Amino acid sequence: MGKITGFMEFERIEEGYKPVNERLKNYKEFVIGLDDKQAKEQSARCMDCGTPFCNSGCPVNNIIPDFNDLVYQGDWKTAIDVLHSTNNFPEFTGRICPAPCEAACTLNYNDDAVGIKSIEHAIIDRAWSEGWVTPQLPKHKTGKKVAVVGSGPAGMAAAQQLARVGHDVTLFEKNDRIGGLLRYGIPDFKMEKSHIDRRAEQLQAEGVTIRTGVLVGEMPKGTKVTNWAKESISPEKLKKEFDAVLLTGGSEQSRDLPAPGRDLAGIHFAMEFLPQQNKVNAGDKLKDQLRADGKHVVVIGGGDTGSDCVGTSTRHGAAHVTQFEVMPMPPEHENKSLVWPYWPLKLRTSSSHDESAEKGLLQREFAISTKEFIGEKGQVTGVKTVRVEWKDGKMVEVAGSEEVIKADLVLLAMGFVNPVATLLDGFAVDKDARGNAKASTEAVGGYATNMPKVFAAGDVRRGQSLVVWAIREGRQAARAVDEFLMGASDLPR
Repeated sequence: MGKITGFMEFERIEEGYKPVNERLKNYKEFVIGLDDKQAKEQSARCMDCGTPFCNSGCPVNNIIPDFNDLVYQGDWKTAIDVLHSTNNFPEFTGRICPAPCEAACTLNYNDDAVGIKSIEHAIIDRAWSEGWVTPQLPKHKTGKKVAVVGSGPAGMAAAQQLARVGHDVTLFEKNDRIGGLLRYGIPDFKMEKSHIDRRAEQLQAEGVTIRTGVLVGEMPKGTKVTNWAKESISPEKLKKEFDAVLLTGGSEQSRDLPAPGRDLAGIHFAMEFLPQQNKVNAGDKLKDQLRADGKHVVVIGGGDTGSDCVGTSTRHGAAHVTQFEVMPMPPEHENKSLVWPYWPLKLRTSSSHDESAEKGLLQREFAISTKEFIGEKGQVTGVKTVRVEWKDGKMVEVAGSEEVIKADLVLLAMGFVNPVATLLDGFAVDKDARGNAKASTEAVGGYATNMPKVFAAGDVRRGQSLVVWAIREGRQAARAVDEFLMGASDLPR
């Protein structure tokens, strides 16, 4: 413990933001990270608890007190080694993770939590600038071949772990670039894609073969996804050519809203809207890009994807944005004595909410439900809504509360229900009740599906979740695959 009284002497410092007018001009990251002095002070706030709940609150079990103390001592090089020992991609989590570790921080019980996420962010950015992030080549090759299908954070983490113990890994991605929803779901202003590109270069230097634009299985009928592959490979071919196959294809089937008028033009899934802007930011030329310029936008869904739609619409120059959430407005502050160290339900306001509100463009509505989409000449013009209450666990409409909210563009951001079915069907993998790949996480035989030598991890197995959970599952599945191939594994679980 670097400074015994640090948590009493120093206040929590939040990372800074560039001014709204400046950051709305582009799609670049705008977070201002901690400088060395701030990082030292924030690390000093760590109490070095006898039972550090932050470790268990973090899905990858980052060794948080250790790297906090190392930053306080100025040993940044060892700090990144400790961080990398549990997390392959801290630049991803340091930017977009909601930080359940901070909710679990002991100091958070009656004070402001240690700024763990900002310290993690500072460590990895320092590591890249100092040239400490280098390829880790295997000591020997095993001669075993592994196919990893899906290049989101689960697939990338699994591929890296498997390559580092000597397996020949091929990473398959149906889109034109790797990264999954990190690439084509998360806006660039939250995480620029150069971070993915650097890791792709590292993966290739470590021996991973990356094949983009390759769809494993058949293309779903009627799909509206804009980035589908130009070629395909059959599951049978993969199983024949590889000693093991790990499915990490994510959960991409968006939740629909089958209200009257759903077929009107101008109603789109968020994952039709967000990927297009990311492709334009990458320099691609798109015909008839879906944009919000000058439009009244209604975003249905109050989570992170909805927030991303708000931020992107504001940058497009939307006339106004209204965001719906069917649940009641949560409390501004949680009752910590009741919920700590677990993730609390409370009102969360993102940087996208703040910047849109500052420009006078945003209206957030809670406890509201969509009854019908209104249109003229086949184009959506409004959304008929009704206020709702929750009684005995059931949603009840409030009589006389119907109204029509103007809408030129409606974005459905209500989450994802399950993986694209054709991937799992192609491998004849059993599914659970939610349509995800059925595979346990037991220490022995974990992540194995019902099909011989076929494994599944990440959102394709657990359902829609966080990037940090995907990294955890990718790492654990890599160990399971290594044990399957070699009889034992030195990879961490």
